[in-house]
Amino acid sequence: MKHPAFFSLPVALLLVLFVGPATLAQQQSPYAYKIEKSLIATRGAVVSAHPLASQAGLSILQLGGNAIDAAIATQLALAVVYPNAGNIGGGGFMVAQLKDGKQLALDYREKAPAQAHRDMYIEADGRANTDKSQAGHLSSGVPGTIAGLFAAHRHAKLPFKTLIAPAIELAEKGFIITAAEARGLNNLQNDLKKYNTQTPVFVKDSEWKAGDTLVQTDLANTLKRIRDNGQAGFYEGKTAELIVAEMQRGGGLITKADLVAYTAKYRDPHVFQYKEYTLLGMPMPSSGGVLLHQMLKMIEDRPIAAMGFQSPGSVQLMTEVMRRAYADRAAHMGDADFYKVPVQQITNAAYLQERMKSYSNEKPTPSNELQPGTAVGTESEETTHLSVIDQEGNAVAVTTTLNNSYGSRTVVGGAGFLLNDEMDDFSIKPGVPNMFGAVGGEANAIQPGKRMLSSMAPTLVLKKGKPYIVVGTPGGTTIPTQIFQTLVNILEFGMSPQDAVYKPKFHHQWLPDELVVEKGFSETTKAALQKMGYLFGKERGGIGRTELIMVRPDGSFEAVADRRGDDSAAGY
Repeated sequence: MKHPAFFSLPVALLLVLFVGPATLAQQQSPYAYKIEKSLIATRGAVVSAHPLASQAGLSILQLGGNAIDAAIATQLALAVVYPNAGNIGGGGFMVAQLKDGKQLALDYREKAPAQAHRDMYIEADGRANTDKSQAGHLSSGVPGTIAGLFAAHRHAKLPFKTLIAPAIELAEKGFIITAAEARGLNNLQNDLKKYNTQTPVFVKDSEWKAGDTLVQTDLANTLKRIRDNGQAGFYEGKTAELIVAEMQRGGGLITKADLVAYTAKYRDPHVFQYKEYTLLGMPMPSSGGVLLHQMLKMIEDRPIAAMGFQSPGSVQLMTEVMRRAYADRAAHMGDADFYKVPVQQITNAAYLQERMKSYSNEKPTPSNELQPGTAVGTESEETTHLSVIDQEGNAVAVTTTLNNSYGSRTVVGGAGFLLNDEMDDFSIKPGVPNMFGAVGGEANAIQPGKRMLSSMAPTLVLKKGKPYIVVGTPGGTTIPTQIFQTLVNILEFGMSPQDAVYKPKFHHQWLPDELVVEKGFSETTKAALQKMGYLFGKERGGIGRTELIMVRPDGSFEAVADRRGDDSAAGY
């Protein structure tokens, strides 16, 4: 079979006009592409979970788009080529600084449907039914991604039709899947058959193999409706009718009224200082910015650089601040539109010093003594992050998710996209752990229209007011701790961006009371911590998939895609 060109003719012609035929020839084919783990670029860079998505973002930069344009195009392409987390049926967060210094935080987190209520997953015997909150129609919140992309587009330069073109082409003409994607789809087959009322394109009689072509005609048609009708092409009209019909067939709650009522929100970024750096993070309903703030400030006055990377001393200190921050997360954090989250109090310097009074460098503080300070629900590991920067000075960090891998496992019949299972990110019953062991309370209880608490932490680090590091990762509750470690690796241990991302990571979230480490973590340090009394959970093959861009002294961009997946960097 002769494969069609990657881009439709109008986009290809635009590329020739803007960047010339020589650059156009370098565009990767969706049937023969390569993964680029790191590169140096001078005009712009994109890092994401899939090479074709990064390439889509790069092509938009080459067309004259800015970093916001590229981030939108990359997200839309991820919805096609990375279906386990890229999405139009989920939600996310964007943190950005524009060339004029304007700072943005855009919240397009999913919302609980109007018919949702705090005890909707509690059975008659009082048991929390996590099966219903973690898969199938009843687990889905109202999607926010498309509203978020249109809200972001006000800061873009190119027409939305141009930005969505690569995604439509990839869905309509297809692309070859990687070995990792084949494994994921093969592992998903039973759930797809269980949780779908119509057979989706991901179901296959024989096993998926690396190199198979995935064509998604229904998804292409949904994207075309968005292209032609804007935001209403998703939240109204035929796509909305298909979503509601799917809900009715499967016993879900999302209605036409829920879809029409959804809005993305611009919020004030969570901004704080760490030594000479300014950090921009996501505010509530993401816990990411506040957790990063707490953890960095609790180590700021301690000689962590002298302790050295992954020494018993540095790991023990970082573990103890993680535990204190996550205890606060469980008690105090949720959607600030519905619950008064004491952000100022729990990030106050005096408060954080008080939290560290019980710290000992010789032993763990017992978890039962590490109660939240006076003044955990989280998403699964299958989130995805993208980082973008351009030569004009725009820098964008976006983290987006369906929650669990492939979300609810439910594909909207006739529309071709997976819905999220984000309702599990609420505290479905106080004290009951969600799918990744986190607990929560009243702050994160289910309410109609409420956004569920998140751990996503898209982050910008500024140096003298200018973008210096653009970073983020998937990983559920591990997200803030991975960003914390990556930044400490660079800012304190002086590591290269590649080492900062690639070196083994560790994680503690207060409850369960265990330290989790990646394969390759220092055995000497592990033994020393065990001797101190730390309990270790099962060793992990990988934690997170960090996408990082750092601005070098000469103004060029060093882009690093994580080694832990098919993640890929693109730049020029």
